[in-house]
Amino acid sequence: MEIKQQLTKEFKLRPDHVENILKLLDEGNTIPFIARYRKEMTGAIDDQVLRELNDRYEYLKNLNKRKVEVASAITEQGKMTDDIQTAINGAQTMTEVEDIYRPYKQKKKTRASVAIEKGLQPLADFILAQEGNPYEYAESFISDEKGVATAQDAINGAKDIIAEIISDNAEIRKKLRGLFENHGEMQVKAVKEDEKGTYSMYSEYSELVSEIKDHRILAINRGEKEEFLKAKIYFNPDIAKRVCTAKYIKSQQSECAALIEEAADDGYDRLIEPSVEREVRAKLTERAEEQAIKMFEVNLRPLLLQPPVKGKVVLGLDPGFRTGCKVAVVDETGKVLATSVIYPVPPKNDIEGAKKIMKELISKHKVDIISIGNGTASKETEIFVAELIKEIGGNISYAVVSEAGASVYSASKLAVEEFPDFDVTQRSAVSIARRLQDPLAELIKIDPKSIGVGQYQHDMNSKRLDTVLAGVLEDCVNSVGVDLNTASVSLLKYVSGLNSGIAKNIVAFREQNGKFTSRSQLLKVSKLGEKAYEQCAGFLRIPGAENILDNTAVHPESYKKAEKLISLFGYSDDDVRNSKLSELSDKVKMFGEIKAAEYCELDKATMNDIIAELVKPGRDIRDSLPQRKLRKDILGIDDLAVGMEVEGTVRNVIDFGAFIDIGVHEDGLVHISEITDRYIRHPSDVLKVGQQVKAVIISLDKKKHRIGLSLKQVKKQAN
Repeated sequence: MEIKQQLTKEFKLRPDHVENILKLLDEGNTIPFIARYRKEMTGAIDDQVLRELNDRYEYLKNLNKRKVEVASAITEQGKMTDDIQTAINGAQTMTEVEDIYRPYKQKKKTRASVAIEKGLQPLADFILAQEGNPYEYAESFISDEKGVATAQDAINGAKDIIAEIISDNAEIRKKLRGLFENHGEMQVKAVKEDEKGTYSMYSEYSELVSEIKDHRILAINRGEKEEFLKAKIYFNPDIAKRVCTAKYIKSQQSECAALIEEAADDGYDRLIEPSVEREVRAKLTERAEEQAIKMFEVNLRPLLLQPPVKGKVVLGLDPGFRTGCKVAVVDETGKVLATSVIYPVPPKNDIEGAKKIMKELISKHKVDIISIGNGTASKETEIFVAELIKEIGGNISYAVVSEAGASVYSASKLAVEEFPDFDVTQRSAVSIARRLQDPLAELIKIDPKSIGVGQYQHDMNSKRLDTVLAGVLEDCVNSVGVDLNTASVSLLKYVSGLNSGIAKNIVAFREQNGKFTSRSQLLKVSKLGEKAYEQCAGFLRIPGAENILDNTAVHPESYKKAEKLISLFGYSDDDVRNSKLSELSDKVKMFGEIKAAEYCELDKATMNDIIAELVKPGRDIRDSLPQRKLRKDILGIDDLAVGMEVEGTVRNVIDFGAFIDIGVHEDGLVHISEITDRYIRHPSDVLKVGQQVKAVIISLDKKKHRIGLSLKQVKKQAN
């Protein structure tokens, strides 16, 4: 089946849309550009589906390439047949192709290759043919020169060859893999004492391979890596060995049958079983890693797209005990106004001194919000801030933000370049303040693996994880858009069509020539050519530009068509600039959408996108999302009780549930069974990071700081 046909079938898309997508990808267009500006060619499929299709496209291209390589290698050996070529053409996976190639692959020295060198291949063929007495025929292979001293030596060598022939049989391997996957059992045992009890549930554990959950596979793998566990996949060897001989034994009464059985038993124990087990475990691991990466992607996207807190002066606090709490005040644009250190928590407990410094900073810089990192000493710092706010009064509030990755950023080359005169703790406090103002712009600076919303992310295939997470960052940055005159290199490099080098050139151009006043100036930036301009221009915004369209997601290629649409309904550029096009959508519908699109030489999807931009130029998609909840007071775990209803924010969604921040230092866990009364495949079907929820406390262990929550019982209590 052609790649295009296969993708059409797998993704259930129209053939012409798939053909257009593949053409656009092959021409070097980026996923965000295709998703946003080529909707008429793709059927308006979103960026996530495009990425999945692109991944599959790359796999199928590599599969086809490998098929050609294998066919060529077998043909060069003069061993190609119609059956082999048909098998290669029909292979659906890389594993199947490698199975077909296995008998023809150049091998290192094996017992079979040694036997073949001794001239024992004809004896092996004779035994497999099962048409005579193998021991009599074996006599003719005795040779001192070749090291075959007896007929039994010849028989043993022939069995080694047969064992490898059976092991190399693609059909047998495929069947055994299926049996291991569908009927095998994962057996795990402890091999050394686990004092922390991390792997206690796996000390004597078994589960069918077909039923084992992905997060358990990753836990077992980690336990093996840390040498606490030993795991293997068990499948009944008697059944497996019968599978190995079924294709080769013609009659159990044949004198050769027993020798074939012995060779098959040896081949299974020595060659097939270890190999198939490795392959099945690798497949399980790959599946589990893909699910974990998917969860990281699902969690990271809403975290990056948290609504920014705009137009506020923020005081960031990086809590600490011995070294104190680092303080940084940033203005509405993120510029650092002041830094300090306070010691309101043990061991110093200088609460009055800390209050004095905080009050001075808040008063001098007119601070609106305090942003507190959620790491060490966070709870104690939060208590201090809540008391301070009560004393000050007014509209000041605070929020607790995740400080995951702040220390990684603070010690990075990027942070040193940004704040060369600050130490790592001061940089961390600045990062915590800015995370509240614009989560995307700040979190983009951090290695996504350090952001703390994944499962087993440090055990993943790092190349695959980096590829997926880079895609998430790219999608988020381009869906929001970037201010061309304020964006950092870290942000610009994720814009469609740009990279680190061009991003640095944009910043250098900006510093040398002043602010950009039009998108067309991008073409003057070093190494930013026509293709890069086509890909990036629509995602870069210029607030206050002479052409109002430069501050929208309308692509420059559509400017004349957009202007035609504006004039068609009697509007002016000033009307757009002053947001006076609120009735444009209704007017277009009254006029006729198809008629309007044809008049403006636009397709309907692009026209509707342009209308949305004209109605609200410079809009930020994050503004329509639920806003962050700000606090003025605090809860402690001692204030909680079973049955209490609490409000919280989803921090992390995992395979078996979700962690919810309910305003105490410890996140509560809601198990998948307590999310909803209806059946759900996965917690992410219902919950996402940053979502505001109500929950009922169903279990509380204050000593171990564990809080069990239920979302589904909230409605029951209300009734």
